[in-house]
Amino acid sequence: MIMTAPQAEPTPGNIKVTRSDWINLALETLISDGIESVRVLPLGHKLGVSRSSFYWYFDSRQDLLDQLLKHWHDTNTTAIVERARRPAETIIMGVMNVFECWADERLFDPRLDFAIREWARRSDDVRRMIDQADDERLSAIRDMYRRHGYDDEDAFIRARVLYYMQIGYYVLDLKEPVEARVSHLAAYLRSFTGHEPTDADVAHFMRFIAAR
Repeated sequence: MIMTAPQAEPTPGNIKVTRSDWINLALETLISDGIESVRVLPLGHKLGVSRSSFYWYFDSRQDLLDQLLKHWHDTNTTAIVERARRPAETIIMGVMNVFECWADERLFDPRLDFAIREWARRSDDVRRMIDQADDERLSAIRDMYRRHGYDDEDAFIRARVLYYMQIGYYVLDLKEPVEARVSHLAAYLRSFTGHEPTDADVAHFMRFIAAR
């Protein structure tokens, strides 16, 4: 279940739900049914509250939709950018930092990313936000390669291969368990870096998988 960060909220009278409850249900609805189903009255009915509860926390439906986009950016895009920027002794360690996003849906939720991309088919504004997010993610990964000595073009292409491969993996809706995928970890690392990972590198990432 998607969970937004806890927030300090007023508790007047007998309000039954919080701002986070509205956002979490809206996110779940966006993912399962699409943006057209994210409506105030149906959400309120599911939460068992009236419209007044919604307007205590949000100015309008658009305000709620803006919060969904903010949550998506603050989670999915921020996770990739932060991990690509992490200090790493080798490019292999750097790539494995980014791999954490693909291995843990608490960091990067592919269902939410796909739902936002579907929403972008209906909204030019959301399309621009998707394009900007893709640029942010790609730039962070490209800069990671640059820091490890790759020239500009090589860094750019390797970033595209790494990122587009993963987004394509989600778009194709491949049903491969994480455990099966990480069994090919060394080969993926060779492909994305041109370097041979050590047994210690592989063990490091396997510890991350085990600790999820």
